Amino acid sequence: MPRVAITHNTTYRYTTAVALAPHRMMLRPRETRDLTLVAFDLDILPAARIDWSHDVAGNAIAAATFAASSDVLTIGARTIVDLTAPVWPVFAIAASAISYPFIYAADDWTDLGTLASPQYADHAGRLSDWVEAFVMQRPTDTLSLLKDVANGVTAQITYQSRETEGTQGPLETLDRGWGSCRDFAVLFAEAARTLGFGARLVSGYLYDPTGDRLGSAATGSTHAWVEVFVPGAGWIPFDPTNRAIGSANLIPVAVARKIEQVAPVSGSFFGTGVDLISMDIEVRVEDV
Repeated sequence: MPRVAITHNTTYRYTTAVALAPHRMMLRPRETRDLTLVAFDLDILPAARIDWSHDVAGNAIAAATFAASSDVLTIGARTIVDLTAPVWPVFAIAASAISYPFIYAADDWTDLGTLASPQYADHAGRLSDWVEAFVMQRPTDTLSLLKDVANGVTAQITYQSRETEGTQGPLETLDRGWGSCRDFAVLFAEAARTLGFGARLVSGYLYDPTGDRLGSAATGSTHAWVEVFVPGAGWIPFDPTNRAIGSANLIPVAVARKIEQVAPVSGSFFGTGVDLISMDIEVRVEDV
């Protein structure tokens, strides 16, 4: 059972002291049956009032309100977690969902809502045609189909780290043939939704003690993957960037319908665009 320490520091520097608007932070990991939160500390300078809440998806949200102006804003989160997920998980899929296609129970379908609907326009059916190529027959094994789609993303798209903001749409990723872990996740989630599955995007950290995984090799990078809802098994994690299934090596922080909803830190200041000199992010995930 690895005990893992995560350090996530964000530093903004300005040309002069600026008034800081409220900032919203999603930095506290989600506790699951495979992850126990041992410690979490949040340090912010200049001093701020912190109000905690949970959003509609159950993510822990810290809202910081500032009284003083400053030419530097630092946000530091330090976390210790215990990871207990098996490397080779077994998923107890309900008999009704072992074969695809299946029909979600009425309550599940209602609660999944837009998580089971594509979020990007596909007027020509290009994404639908792409993902249908993985359906060898109907009926077919549900878990095998999802694995094939996730592996298909990895096989056809080249991983490329990208530190700039924003995420490619699924068709853009298919056209370019490359993408970051965020782009891989968006493509897989949209493909799963196109097949009628409920899927949500996950942002968090990758625990990589052997150094052979993709997705958070660069300093300052978090990781992104997808969870697909399958009756009986619940939310099954898929990391298409690393051709992995299950939550081993994954430390989830936030889940959402869109990747834009899980930004670790968001906020603004009162001033002009040239007032911001730099934004530096440092992320470390290491054994305690």
